[in-house]
Amino acid sequence: MFEPEYYHEWDKGSQSLAFVPFFRLDQHDNERTHFDIRELTWLKVAENWELRVGLRKVFWGVIEFQHLVDIINQTDLVENIDTEDKLGQPMINLALINDWGTVDLFIMPYFRERTFPGTNGRPRNQPVVDTDLSKFESSAEEKHIDLAIRYSHYFGDWDIGVAHFYGTSRDPRLLPTVNRSGALALAPFYDIINQTSIDLQATKGNMLWKLEALHRSGQGETYNAVAGGFEYTFVGIFETAIDLSVLGEYHYDDRGESAPTLFEDDIGTGIRLAFNDAQSSAVLMGLIVDRNTGGKFFNLEASRRFGDSWVLELQARILFNQSPTDPAFAFSRDDYIELFLNYNF
Repeated sequence: MFEPEYYHEWDKGSQSLAFVPFFRLDQHDNERTHFDIRELTWLKVAENWELRVGLRKVFWGVIEFQHLVDIINQTDLVENIDTEDKLGQPMINLALINDWGTVDLFIMPYFRERTFPGTNGRPRNQPVVDTDLSKFESSAEEKHIDLAIRYSHYFGDWDIGVAHFYGTSRDPRLLPTVNRSGALALAPFYDIINQTSIDLQATKGNMLWKLEALHRSGQGETYNAVAGGFEYTFVGIFETAIDLSVLGEYHYDDRGESAPTLFEDDIGTGIRLAFNDAQSSAVLMGLIVDRNTGGKFFNLEASRRFGDSWVLELQARILFNQSPTDPAFAFSRDDYIELFLNYNF
């Protein structure tokens, strides 16, 4: 995997250009071998506004285990099933900055389809998702113009974001069909949706209270979803420099068992260790439990820097007791451990 980055600014820092291409070569899965421009953005900064034009990554939300309200960028699913890797989104973004908050306006003239592993990829859906069979509700297909607006501000200990999105859903419905070879496959269908969302975070000493909620229409039945929780940090445990954070979350989707998501009625718990050392060592462990089926999903992420240039990362995803009716059942035999060695120069 190769991901260089170029940054240049001029006009006394009021203008800048950022360029981040990405390339991965996979020996088994042709679908995972891919190139993307994660970012190619021109930025103009003024006293009360900022204008960004190009391909960008924008993140919304505060919840740890599920990024419920994050909707601007498409998920690069061949990179990781945690949905945190994103494709660059073409956009024009104008931010109006005032004492009473910031209003972000987005115009997105081109849609990026979600990437899926191929027949030889792991982990993947069963049957495989065939992106050659993708269909769109809009006759404009990828050229449908998507729009979004978001207000964000802080009030004392509270940070708030309220947003509305209109356009092509980043989460396709996967419809059973037969592909050109006569085999059973899943065809992505991209609906036009309206989504209104809110994300809140309150900082009360060592405690963080978090909430994300949305109301979405246009993708089948209109539904609501919410995720809320806390993160409490014990600073300097056992008289060391290590901070221990304890996390707890609840995730709910009012579509119930018919929801095509892992988070329809689930509890998430976890711990985060920040060693606060020169090597930036950190560990995050979490367990998500489905209250209806008893299915469990264990997640581990750890990283440590060596010297000035090397970073070692470890990830593990393990599923237990998945019900055949649960969307996670397709991955129930795809537990994996992944070790990354990154060189930065």
